[in-house]
This record gives sequence, structure tokens and C-alpha cells, in this order.
Amino acid sequence: MTTISHPVGSAEVRAAPTAHTRNFALDRARTFLTLVVLIHHAVIPYTHFGHTDPKSWIGFDAVVLATDSFFMAMFFFLSGLFVWPSLVHKAPHIFVRDRLLRLGMPFVICAFTIIPVAYYAIALRQQPGIGFAAFWWKTVTVGPWPSGPLWFIWVLMVFDLTASLLYRVSPKLLDPINRLSLRGFERPADFYLFMLAVTAIVYVPAVVYYSQNRWFGLGPFDVQASRVLLYAAYFFIGAGIGAANFDRGLLSADGRLARSGWGWAIAALVPYCLLWGLIAIKREILGNPDMLPNWYEASYGLLFVAFSAAILFAILGYFLRFKRSGFSVLDPMQPDAYGMFLVHYPIVLWLQYWLFDFDLPAIAKALVAFLLTVALSWAATAALRKIPGATHVL
Repeated sequence: MTTISHPVGSAEVRAAPTAHTRNFALDRARTFLTLVVLIHHAVIPYTHFGHTDPKSWIGFDAVVLATDSFFMAMFFFLSGLFVWPSLVHKAPHIFVRDRLLRLGMPFVICAFTIIPVAYYAIALRQQPGIGFAAFWWKTVTVGPWPSGPLWFIWVLMVFDLTASLLYRVSPKLLDPINRLSLRGFERPADFYLFMLAVTAIVYVPAVVYYSQNRWFGLGPFDVQASRVLLYAAYFFIGAGIGAANFDRGLLSADGRLARSGWGWAIAALVPYCLLWGLIAIKREILGNPDMLPNWYEASYGLLFVAFSAAILFAILGYFLRFKRSGFSVLDPMQPDAYGMFLVHYPIVLWLQYWLFDFDLPAIAKALVAFLLTVALSWAATAALRKIPGATHVL
């Protein structure tokens, strides 16, 4: 049995009890998601709602609506896949130590360094004369102290530690989900309906109560209020799939999901288009109110979870079909993907700060920001990984 490393999620864990080779499908899916994160942050200033640059393009609104509706939930799902096998093969104190090393240490270091450097670019637009030392001190003492994309790291650590406690209560706790995964080998639609029901139950009431944009925050520890239970559901559903029988369940390379073709992409397209319909109603009929009616939030929440689960299946089905293929353009980036996630944010914000005064189309600005963010964050991660011991963290 070969031990494999995953850039976001459980570090150095076994892919499945019967796995003998690296799971290229999931490695590539995770690396692909890292690039989606970089795309998401590269285009936000050039959208309707995040219009912080003089230029914008409606196509980027389409990109951000899609990415925001699935990519972080999918990260939690992929991370959850490997947590139960890791708990099987590691003593509790070893598991906790590894989580603190792999997640806790990067979060603390980046919260005090990378995040202030990133948000200083935004602060300079608002207060051109502010010095970095004054900005840093205000950030960590008075606030606000946003975490940017790093919120994912501390929330994932909480989920991992919670999973560790639940495993000690009963190693068989997630067996019902695993049995559903076995049924999903031939009937992935059954598992989709299960995911849809669970995520709708935890997300729709939360989004009605909190609305879409409210965040909880305590220092650098922040999380979107309406989505925290949604992310927990994705994480523990993933943990249930990965608990056993990985090669004979929903994510088998020989299963129906891997042979599904374009079916799940079409299934994702329907709620995605309906989400756009709701956005049009909000802007043209409701007049972009500060408080949206409950029926609107509930409808948006249902379509949101339907799209999120369907696009998850579409992406996984695509990569599962190529599990046994030799080379992918994503493979060289795979070892550095986690580090790129950690370091990319100040790079992309400072590139956007530099591009602000250039009279270029929004598409050109976003393309420059994305390509340079990929190149620079990849180079920075590769350099950091050469530091002795850094590969145990990055």
C-alpha cells in the first residue's frame, strides 16, 4: 500500500484500504480547484458586484457565480475523503500533531504576514499615505483582521479535529454514508439526491436566517455564517465515502459516475441558469434591496445546493475517466498546489493594484493577473519548499 500526499486535506494519508497506486484523479481534481481559486480572485475586481477597478466584463460575473457556488465546498469534500483512513492508521496524538503542523502553523504564519501584505494593497487605495507598519499594527490590534482565503485552513482544521473525536466515539459512525457510496457505484443519482437533501436541510434555513453575505469573525478567524454547516456536510459526506470500499463506491474509476459523460454538466447547467434568473429578478424587479425576501433566499439556496452538488459530480466524473492516463498538464503543479493556495492572495491583490491605472480591457487585466499569479505563486512555493523541513508543511 502506497502512502500519498494531498496538498489540501489530510497530509500523508492512505488513499483507501485497497489502493496500491496514487489516485491521480483526485490529485488532478484538487490541483484544478487550486487554479479555480486563482481564477476566482483574479477576476473579482472586474465584476458587477466586486467592481473595484474602472473596467468590468459581465462574463466574469458568470465565472464568479459558478466558482463561488461550488469550489470551497468541493475542497472540503476532497479533504474529507482521506480523513477516516488517516484516523485508522494514526494514533490520536499523531493525527492532531500532523493537523497542527499542516494546517495550524501555516494559518498562524500567514495570518501575521501574508494577509496583512495582501490587504495593504487595498488600504493604499483608500489611504494612500498609510505606512505598512501602522497598517499592520492596526490590523492585528484593532482590526478588522480579515483572513482572506485562509479561513478555509482553520475551518478545515476544526473539521479534522471534530472528525478525530467522532472516530473515537465510533469508527463505524459514517458507515451509512459508505453504504450509500457503494450503491452509487451503479446509481450515482441516488447519492446525488442524498447530497442534495442533506445540503438543502443545512443550507437553506441558514441562508434565509443569515442571508448570503454575513460573516462571523473573531480576529483572523472568520467564516461565512450561512455556509459553515454546508461545508461541514460536504466534509463529512466525503469522509463517509472515503471510510472504506473506496475503489468499489461512488468514486470508483470503473463506476457509473466515471462513465457519465456530459450528463452531470447538463444537470449543473439548469440550476446555474435559474440562479441567473433570480439575480435578474433581484436587480430588475426587486431593485437590489438590502434585505431580500425569505422566498428569494430560500429559492436561491435550493438552486445553489443543486448546482454545487451537480458540478461536483461533473468534475469528479471527468477526472475519474482519466485516472489511469499517463500525463496531465496538472501533474507538475500538484506538489506545489497547497503552497500556491497559501501564498497567492497578496500576489493577485498587488497585481490588481498595479493594473488599476492601466487603460486596458477587463479581460486583458484579468488574464495578466491570473497568469502572473500562477507563475509567481508557483515559483514562490517551489522556493519555499526547498527550505529544510518545509515539505512537511507545504
